[in-house]
Amino acid sequence: MNNLETLANGPMWLGFITFVLVMLALDLFVLGGNKAHRVSVREAACWTVTWMTLATTFGVLLWWYLDMTAGREMANRKALEFFTGYLIEQALSIDNMFVFVMIFTYFAVPPELQRRVLLYGVLGAIVMRAVMILGGIWLVSEFAWVLYVFGLLLVVTGAKMLFMADKKPDLEKNPLLRWLRGHMRIAPEFYGQSFFVRINGLRHATPMFLVLLMIEASDLVFAIDSIPAIFAVTTDPFIVFTSNIFAILGLRALYFLLADMAERFHLLKYGLALVLIYIGGKMLAMPWFHMPVHWSLLIVGSIVLISVLLSLKRSAHKPSCNLMSGTKQLPLPAAGQAIEAARPAAGTD
Repeated sequence: MNNLETLANGPMWLGFITFVLVMLALDLFVLGGNKAHRVSVREAACWTVTWMTLATTFGVLLWWYLDMTAGREMANRKALEFFTGYLIEQALSIDNMFVFVMIFTYFAVPPELQRRVLLYGVLGAIVMRAVMILGGIWLVSEFAWVLYVFGLLLVVTGAKMLFMADKKPDLEKNPLLRWLRGHMRIAPEFYGQSFFVRINGLRHATPMFLVLLMIEASDLVFAIDSIPAIFAVTTDPFIVFTSNIFAILGLRALYFLLADMAERFHLLKYGLALVLIYIGGKMLAMPWFHMPVHWSLLIVGSIVLISVLLSLKRSAHKPSCNLMSGTKQLPLPAAGQAIEAARPAAGTD
């Protein structure tokens, strides 16, 4: 397994990367993604539908191109791999949403500031995913047995997630956050969208900067699960990359759409844990049993759908807290008193 087969040629890679850069540029400079703005549910729904439509269109165009150049069988197989990989990555990315809610609530981030920090979070996530995908592809191409390591990792992670779904992490004890507080000057309050500010002539990081780093760190952790998961479906670098990137691009809109209802999807964490266990088990069983891709698509889709429906049924008669409006936010001093007392960082001006 020294060379992984890929359907893509140079123009296809260039075309997709150009598409991503154009969409990000439009968001940043045309649609006001770098400006303070409170995203409404209607706007988030429109963007969620837009990204899903673009992903679906890409899959259809991929099928059409391969049908003309490589034959119907190859077109069907690769398109199915893309849609299955996209569904898996989209489902697993929902877990990021719960972490985003926790981080924004802990730091009491105003709703109008959340859009910008998530945009930069997406930019960082794309770069990290690209590097990790390249690394994963190299490992799989050089050492076929790495796929079984990935499978075991997913089973263990899924089992841990299944039994710890109800346990809420304590950000106050987060190692990264504690290190940042101990090695940086941190401003005690937000200064608009600024990541850094000068106070009494000294440069301080704002809580916004801590939020950004926590968002990036959370995506790094989730990438360790989600990237190996797609190798259960395909080892084609182009399919792995495109399905991951489409899921990431739609994550920000999905957050703003579902953040207010996050607590209503309590059982979804269990569903995502089962998805990880299934995918990991599938990878471990590859030498003895081959599961067709369309069956994986059906099984993953069914697990996610059932967990969502059961969550909605269970929470139908429970009152909902609006996380975007700040009703459950911690007061800023609670998240910042320890920050204010942090010792200065060496070398800062």
